[in-house]
Amino acid sequence: MTRSQVLDEALVWAFASERGQAMADRDKAFVRVIVATVLRRNGELGKAVRAHLDKPLPDDCGRLWQILLSAAAQLLILETPPHAAISLAVDQTRLDIGASRFSKLANAVLRRVSEAGRLNEPAETNIPPWMLARWVDAYGADVAHRIADASLEEASLDISVKSDTEGWIAQLGGSVLPTGSLRLAPAGRIEALPGYDAGAWWVQDAAAALPAQLFGDIKGKAVADLCAAPGGKTAQLANMGANVTAVDLRPERLKRLDQNMARLQLTCETVAADASTWTPGQLFDAVLVDAPCTSTGTIRRHPDILHLKRESDAAGLSGLQQRLFNNAASIVKPGGTLIYCVCSLDHAEGENQVTAFLDTHPEFERLPIKPGDVGIEAGWLTAQGDLRTLPFHLAADGATPGGLDGFFATRLVRTKA
Repeated sequence: MTRSQVLDEALVWAFASERGQAMADRDKAFVRVIVATVLRRNGELGKAVRAHLDKPLPDDCGRLWQILLSAAAQLLILETPPHAAISLAVDQTRLDIGASRFSKLANAVLRRVSEAGRLNEPAETNIPPWMLARWVDAYGADVAHRIADASLEEASLDISVKSDTEGWIAQLGGSVLPTGSLRLAPAGRIEALPGYDAGAWWVQDAAAALPAQLFGDIKGKAVADLCAAPGGKTAQLANMGANVTAVDLRPERLKRLDQNMARLQLTCETVAADASTWTPGQLFDAVLVDAPCTSTGTIRRHPDILHLKRESDAAGLSGLQQRLFNNAASIVKPGGTLIYCVCSLDHAEGENQVTAFLDTHPEFERLPIKPGDVGIEAGWLTAQGDLRTLPFHLAADGATPGGLDGFFATRLVRTKA
């Protein structure tokens, strides 16, 4: 495990250890919640702990800081009984070689944290300053604040069903969103839910399910899905009746896509290739490019993004996004449709890429998305007719978490050869 490892990979690594394998499923789930909470609320949790330290911790204190943050998350956010959270933290401190001599300090500090309660810190405390500044520049201060608030909330569980949505509501509960996705209340392990093993549905944020739907009727058409893994959009396209060619650079990612498609009993052709240079020897009726990006629209699901991403990342990805966009254009038939999308909130990866593309590709025109198209609300569209969902869209309804991943998508048509 490395400091730059994404959360999901780190947890897989941890749970594969001897101690991890011995844990009950509910304990693994609680560990995941604690870690995600510390990553989401790191700024305010850090301030809460520091407020009760007489002096900074020494460098040679082992994992003491991480233990204190984890306990603070339980005390202040997760509402764990204080005696349980503090006792666990003290035990962890004693077991850590570097931190063991600080067990009394941990006990005293965490008791103060519990007694003082949660600090009244704004959401921005947890957002990297450079990231917040880009949101303010793109959307204005008020919207940036709403993005920050929503990004720190637990994500909803949205699924795409192959058929019989009403029947699956009866079995799983939840509600159908205007976009067609089924939104469920939290219900334990996803793999244990009815219909998972039978391949009746797959997990997919409601915003991520929109780009493929923008093609309209593609039954029997040749569709290329570039940067396809892990395959949520591939499954959509195949389920819509398209003849799908799924392209991804990494064979191991395509293996996961194949496994997902097999569970869903859907078929596609897979190609391991660099989608920015891929030359298939044919033209497609439709091409979908879900380009690699900073993924800042998915912080609700991946709070490690707050710690892994750097300000320079968007600029570093810009060239790749441009190459993918350009190569995708070269394999679209005249009259065919090209959709470019990213799960980023940064205009440099979305709106600006489209502007630059259209300036250099007169053979393409934007086909504006309209309010009501596949359930899309007017407030999710830019003035140019592109899709721009934000994390606070589709607010929570009752006990079910709300929100959408931040997504950008444009729909273009090739009008000339």
